Amino acid sequence: MRIDLTGRTALVTASTQGIGAAIAVGLAAAGARVGVNGRDTGRVDEAVRRLREEVPDGCFVAVGADVVTEEGAASVVETLPEVDVLINNLGIFGAQDPLDIADEEWRRYFEVNVLAAVRLTRTYLPRMIERGWGRVQYIASESAVVIPAEMIHYGMTKTALLAVGRGFAKKAAGTRVTVNSVLAGPTHTAGVEDFVYDLVGRDLPWEEAERVFMREHRPQSLLRRLIDPEEIANMVVYLSSDQASATTGGALRVDGGCVDAIIP
Repeated sequence: MRIDLTGRTALVTASTQGIGAAIAVGLAAAGARVGVNGRDTGRVDEAVRRLREEVPDGCFVAVGADVVTEEGAASVVETLPEVDVLINNLGIFGAQDPLDIADEEWRRYFEVNVLAAVRLTRTYLPRMIERGWGRVQYIASESAVVIPAEMIHYGMTKTALLAVGRGFAKKAAGTRVTVNSVLAGPTHTAGVEDFVYDLVGRDLPWEEAERVFMREHRPQSLLRRLIDPEEIANMVVYLSSDQASATTGGALRVDGGCVDAIIP
């Protein structure tokens, strides 16, 4: 299968590192012009330089803005007024005793993980429908279905994204615009390394810490290892393509088998 996104413009929120950066690389390698987003303009510029080294003929646009705020979202639209592929990747996570999570923290998780994506979708989806082509995706998580005991506030937001994705897919019904969620499983990023060490202790070498984490905290995984960001990006790039034209309103799994279900 040859995926060609030449002529398409994509925006990937929170794409200076980790899964977002891998998605940006995948989309650019397929020919898309990719908006690289982050709050810190210096980090965004550095990420763009790094990504250009990975995809020398890729087209990257620096989009420094905090999409959690209305002002930041408006700034993004000023830089990229027309987007064909919107990847809502921004998300925060962290372990916390559920009885100790304050109201303010619940609100913060919802505003960052859900409302920021809704706001951008509200802006770009009508334009996609008007042009007659578009792709909207939400990077959700297996935690949307298998709620982690140590971060139910995070799991709640990922469950909400599944509802948001299904709902906006109905709004786009009958058009050539598709809306989907991607259920990403535990993925090896710098942030997840810190998360793993917080749970299993920092006195173990990384390979052993990963094994302990998967065995004790994600025993339902059939992969029995952390997923590489590029493995998530492969699904996202496919869903961004013409080849995925009949897939909409779905929750596509790149979860390493964490969700114990036959049908997503």
